Amino acid sequence: MFLLDTVAGRVRVAFTDRHGGLSQGPRGSLNLGGGPGSPAAVDVMVSANLSRVAEAFGVSTDDVVRMRQEHGRGVAVVDGPPAAAPTADALVTRTPGPVLLARAADCVLVALADPVRGVAAVAHSGRDGTLAGVIPAAVEALRAAGAVEVRAWIGPRVCGACYEVPEALRDRVAAAVPATWSTTRRGTPGLDLGAGVRAQLVAEGAMVRDLAEDGPMCTMESADLFSHRRQGQDAGRLGVAVQVQP
Repeated sequence: MFLLDTVAGRVRVAFTDRHGGLSQGPRGSLNLGGGPGSPAAVDVMVSANLSRVAEAFGVSTDDVVRMRQEHGRGVAVVDGPPAAAPTADALVTRTPGPVLLARAADCVLVALADPVRGVAAVAHSGRDGTLAGVIPAAVEALRAAGAVEVRAWIGPRVCGACYEVPEALRDRVAAAVPATWSTTRRGTPGLDLGAGVRAQLVAEGAMVRDLAEDGPMCTMESADLFSHRRQGQDAGRLGVAVQVQP
């Protein structure tokens, strides 16, 4: 279920893989995606899979806070389970109990925390979100909520050797975030969003742990992970979750 499940001070951080859930077919088995337009059967399985994640964190599904991600830089502050999922690409809390969740299938998932002060966040940074600066916005919101020492964990994503894009697009993104500039293993223009996110975190003074340092974490290359580039519309969604503990 979890690629990483760790407790740092007062904050628990976990990244999911695609195993340990109930979904069938290409989205098997721990698909955490769904939402408007999804077939009812998919949404039922997503709910069941969210229940498994919630149980692992010792809470109910109602305590898992999701968001309507839109590839922007919006950040929502969470004091408790909201009446409806906020439209944002990052969530921040200092409230013990609720589990904040961000989801992706190639984009960069990030967990942020001040483990001593008990402030935590999750962020979803795709190409547009990286360009817009959702990571700096999340760090700013984390500090506004009381964080002083910021730690960050970068999760699975499509790597720069696989993420092929038109040259003009690479140049546009890299002009704003130079570390994203990449060439794929085929020698074509690419983007390394993980490197871009890491550079943004370092520039914000965060202490960074990149899961890719522990082994391959490319969603497009690993059958243990979901990838929209590899699977298209059949791709499920991975998750990053954080929880402030008392």
